[in-house]
Amino acid sequence: MTRKEYFIIVLILGALATISPFSIDMYLPGFPAIAKDLNTSIAQVQLSLTSYLIGISAGQLLYGPLLDRYGRKNPLYVGLVIYLIASLGCAFTTSVESLIAMRFLQALGGCAGMVAAQALVRDLFPVNKTAQAFSLITLVIAVSPMIAPTVGGYVTAAFGWHYVFIILAIITALILLSIHFALPEGRQPDTTMSLRPKPVISNFYTVLKQPQFLVYALVGGIATSAPFAYIAGSADVFMNIYNVSEQMYGWIFAFLAFAMIGSTQLNHILLKKFKSQQIINFTLFYQTAIGILLVAGTWYGWFGMYSLIVLMFIFLTGQGLTNPNATALSLAPFTKHAGSASALMGSFRMAMAGVVSALVSVFHNSTAIPMVSVMTACALGGLVVLTISKRNVRYKASQQEVEEDVSVVM
Repeated sequence: MTRKEYFIIVLILGALATISPFSIDMYLPGFPAIAKDLNTSIAQVQLSLTSYLIGISAGQLLYGPLLDRYGRKNPLYVGLVIYLIASLGCAFTTSVESLIAMRFLQALGGCAGMVAAQALVRDLFPVNKTAQAFSLITLVIAVSPMIAPTVGGYVTAAFGWHYVFIILAIITALILLSIHFALPEGRQPDTTMSLRPKPVISNFYTVLKQPQFLVYALVGGIATSAPFAYIAGSADVFMNIYNVSEQMYGWIFAFLAFAMIGSTQLNHILLKKFKSQQIINFTLFYQTAIGILLVAGTWYGWFGMYSLIVLMFIFLTGQGLTNPNATALSLAPFTKHAGSASALMGSFRMAMAGVVSALVSVFHNSTAIPMVSVMTACALGGLVVLTISKRNVRYKASQQEVEEDVSVVM
């Protein structure tokens, strides 16, 4: 493989992996405009985010077996075509109910890119090159939350929210063309791979019986859902309460996204002196304390916009510390069932994110209270689960295992 071919393949895989982050973040500045155009409330529009997260949760469990059974490209083509059609459906929708439905289909389709990108790295690169490829792809994923809402804000202000989904459809069409003409096939279809529910469920059950996985999957799933409360509520808080523009909201979102991206690098330094479980314990404790301060300060009106942003920045740094450590501790007991464990953990996290975003919608009251309260509840819930169960868990993750997990979800 030449250097040029390597660059092209990594670029395509990076684009595949960023479909879902862009789909989550790019339309956030349009929430008020969507609510106005569709004659509905911000709370109802927030449910379109919930449906997308539920779709990702289901899709991660679906595409793993399909990509093994039918090869990489065919399920990928089907998924991206579904995503493209659903994106156009979102752009031309006339009701919030159809928007919610189209977002669910969009997630089911787009999830193919997220799962296939990881599988294709393992297929196309030698072992000594996979870490480098994953690092480059992860960098693209990490930057996307800083770019997507900013771009979405300018597009919404200049052309209207509909064009956000039209642009996503165009980008997907270009990705489809690049896959067809420039991406190698990867692993061939495995006709011996069973898609029957029984063996798939049996693998998942084996994973769930492992106490360490169950504890840290729960801790990670609950605690790392906090950013999705922020994602669901931030457009309403900053654009309707503090009256910032779509463009300004994009820059605020990018600044707060940096809190999570930067702290993943801090995690590498901390692991030289502390164990993963020590980092998680401390992180959840300080997030809970900051969260209580956020709730109290919002309730009593202590904060202006900038002080709220500063405290949220401090809170969100915890995500870059909890996420990789909880992931590594969850997967540490497995070798044979690592794929099933990874899929199950990812699915649970997205399901929790869907629940969290729905709670922000349910308790919507035109204040920041629902957003900061649900964020705090996530940190507190993770701390409670960890405190109750940690005596029954054998810690196995090494520093190397944690450092190799550099995934960023937002």
